[in-house]
Amino acid sequence: MTAIPIMWLRQVKRYLRSKARIVGSLGQPLLFLVALGFGFGPIYEKAGGGNYLEFLAPGVIAMSILFTSMFSGIEVIWDRRFGFLKETLVAPVSRISIMIGRTLGGATVAIMQGVIITLISFALGFRIHSFWALPIALLFMLLVALMFTALGTAIASRLEDMQAFPLIMNLLIMPIFFLSGSLFPVTNLPRALDIVIRLNPLSYGVDGL
Repeated sequence: MTAIPIMWLRQVKRYLRSKARIVGSLGQPLLFLVALGFGFGPIYEKAGGGNYLEFLAPGVIAMSILFTSMFSGIEVIWDRRFGFLKETLVAPVSRISIMIGRTLGGATVAIMQGVIITLISFALGFRIHSFWALPIALLFMLLVALMFTALGTAIASRLEDMQAFPLIMNLLIMPIFFLSGSLFPVTNLPRALDIVIRLNPLSYGVDGL
């Protein structure tokens, strides 16, 4: 069982040591919050939708967790290319323990990313209406992070080409993100899209946040 905390700690340390990675991963969510939040905010309010930033922020937080979780799988391909994965697999530990440790580590990094975006959202004017919303939000962050980190790791374990991984991730992530209700209300959509949204696990994460 020691493999699980070791793999978890390795994932977290790699994230914390890379300041460029931390700063770079904030760019896209911050752009969405500022450009869309303040750009579409007046239009949303005139249409009677209320404060658009309060609608948008949970979706952007979920987006940040989604992207970070799924793309954490590329480290599996990276470790395979440089021999670390082979050394790990020949160690006297189960492969399930390695998978769990990697998944927990990637999920922790994704949650840290989500917390940072949450704090930025507060600084931009996002507000919560109940203290209990915070622990509930953290619970949904954890569920979303675990689900998509496991998915990203599983996909990466089947791939050899590092260049193919981001292409496949984008092919999966974009529909999941845009059809989750992160950027716009999903009511009164065509029935076909409504069915897809109901099958989209991220949409439930956005609702929970």
